[in-house]
Amino acid sequence: MRILTWQWGRRGAGPRFAALLHAALGRLPATESVLSLSAEAEILGEADAPDCAWRYPTYSSAGGALARLATLPFAGRGVRAGLARIAPDAALCAMPAVLDRLMVANLRVPYAIIVHDAVCHPGESLSFRLVNQARLLRGAGLLVTLSQAVTDELHESGAVRPGLRVLTLTLPPMPVGDGAMPAAPFAHGGRPRLLMFGRLLPYKGLDLLCEAMERLGPDPGFGLHVAGNGPDSAELSRLAAMAHVTLDRRWIPEAELSQLIGDADALVLPYRQASQSGVAAAALALGRQVIATDVGGLAEQLRDAPQAILCPPDADALAAALRRWCARREAGEIGTAADPVAAWTAMAAQLRAGLGAISGAA
Repeated sequence: MRILTWQWGRRGAGPRFAALLHAALGRLPATESVLSLSAEAEILGEADAPDCAWRYPTYSSAGGALARLATLPFAGRGVRAGLARIAPDAALCAMPAVLDRLMVANLRVPYAIIVHDAVCHPGESLSFRLVNQARLLRGAGLLVTLSQAVTDELHESGAVRPGLRVLTLTLPPMPVGDGAMPAAPFAHGGRPRLLMFGRLLPYKGLDLLCEAMERLGPDPGFGLHVAGNGPDSAELSRLAAMAHVTLDRRWIPEAELSQLIGDADALVLPYRQASQSGVAAAALALGRQVIATDVGGLAEQLRDAPQAILCPPDADALAAALRRWCARREAGEIGTAADPVAAWTAMAAQLRAGLGAISGAA
């Protein structure tokens, strides 16, 4: 069975998720995996770039995306040529992106789509992407989610037509960089290091983090590093004014993720809402503990992870969880890295079975 996995986003977790999935599908017996990424994907410029048979030209800026959308009626011939060259039995959209309708308009085989978010998170500008995703859902033969929380949201929104199967999986640990493991947590011998990383938007619980840090007093017993891109907010200003807190307000490129996470001893995810978390998945793969609120798909993703400390989305509970993390350090409980290969291969096998069912391919 030949499976085309595509993801035409440029930055963030999408291309990396697709590459890991492609590699896992390729490990299955009687399966040939073919990967298509945006030619402008950030990870294709790295030394450890994935094997990508079809690099499709997309865009390199927001203005370029709008211009590219205007040319969609004339771009079908090139996509059809690429599909004819690959000749897949089935296709898999690893994460929706802006130009996916061009792909599905020219596909002549059944396809599945992995739905990472069913609704917009508070403060997030995803309405255009979700409109585009809605078009993909209408033509898909199989929907796949990475948490029961997203599956429920799809059903509640009416996005699941009668008879359409929804396959609910779990996001495995996601290696970043070249796969090399960083030093063990606390090996630096200095003050414990806590990291909050990602898009710094309201639903990420910056207010909870501020209040929890204030409850811990002027010296929480660790240093907090907050890294990522996001709008100005009162919460970020409050964090910046705290002792033992540093801010790095910018988009963090893929090439820096391994060191950023590896330099931390643990990550904190004080979210108020979540589908699932690629940040948590990367932390687990690198042997870092994760302190997270038990909201949405986070509770499902982390409930069986020995490295995780879960708490309600409440400032007092988060402060207590951070104290518990410090106590674990004192007791020498630092956790071990999760082995991602088996988990990715198991997920790929479930996806292959689902694709086989909608395509009739063995």
